[in-house]
Amino acid sequence: MPTVTLASGLTLSYADQGDASGPAVLMLPGPIDSWRSYQPVLDLLPREVRAVAVSQRGHGESDKPEAGYGVQDCAADVVALLDALALERAVLAGHSGSCLVARRVALDHPERVAGLVLEASPTTLRDDVGLVRFVESVVCTLEDPIDPGFVRSFVVGTSSANVAPDLVDLLVRETLAVPARVWKQTFAGLLEYDDRAELPLLGAPTLLVWGGADALVSRDMQDQLARSIPGADLLVYPGVGHTPRWEDPARFGGDLAAFVRGLRP
Repeated sequence: MPTVTLASGLTLSYADQGDASGPAVLMLPGPIDSWRSYQPVLDLLPREVRAVAVSQRGHGESDKPEAGYGVQDCAADVVALLDALALERAVLAGHSGSCLVARRVALDHPERVAGLVLEASPTTLRDDVGLVRFVESVVCTLEDPIDPGFVRSFVVGTSSANVAPDLVDLLVRETLAVPARVWKQTFAGLLEYDDRAELPLLGAPTLLVWGGADALVSRDMQDQLARSIPGADLLVYPGVGHTPRWEDPARFGGDLAAFVRGLRP
């Protein structure tokens, strides 16, 4: 797959498909996932949409610097990636913790963001009791090489039984490429970040996508986001877990394409 080197010198791995002159969507996988976690959706998107999925720093085949895994760091990478790909504006589609990255870009660089698709987005993870417990008891103890059994349990635990076994195998292989220090710094950054007071300043059209059986991010969080982000729409996928695009890629791809089409002047 192609790679791109940013002005900072960081090299990122990514997938790029569709009409180069069409509306662009930049997909930001959730923490620990690579661009390949969007493969089920990429296969279904219409060619009129330019779809770019990226492995963020520390993930997949992208560079893995020693430091710089906070939300602000990843948001700066997104802007630099848009520059490197000569994309003036794009819809940012984020998942889980990476929704915070997408929101940060939209707050700091609204002229670069045509819209937001926030899949399983938390309001904030600062002081989240469950995540703090997971970080303290599990993430802080990780050492390289990370146990494949642990990685499989993590992937399964953050998805659902409805995810195809071959996709689970792919996700496990990709997750094993993430060093222990990246796990630690990524989750530490998520526990520090809170942009709730700024959400009313978001001007980009926003679509919230949430699975009704999500055990990690609550419906209450979605309702709070829908109230805080001006004009945000919420789509609920009944019976679906934390990653709707894995369980129902056809619906997610259709909803994403419809959102992009609706943004055209």
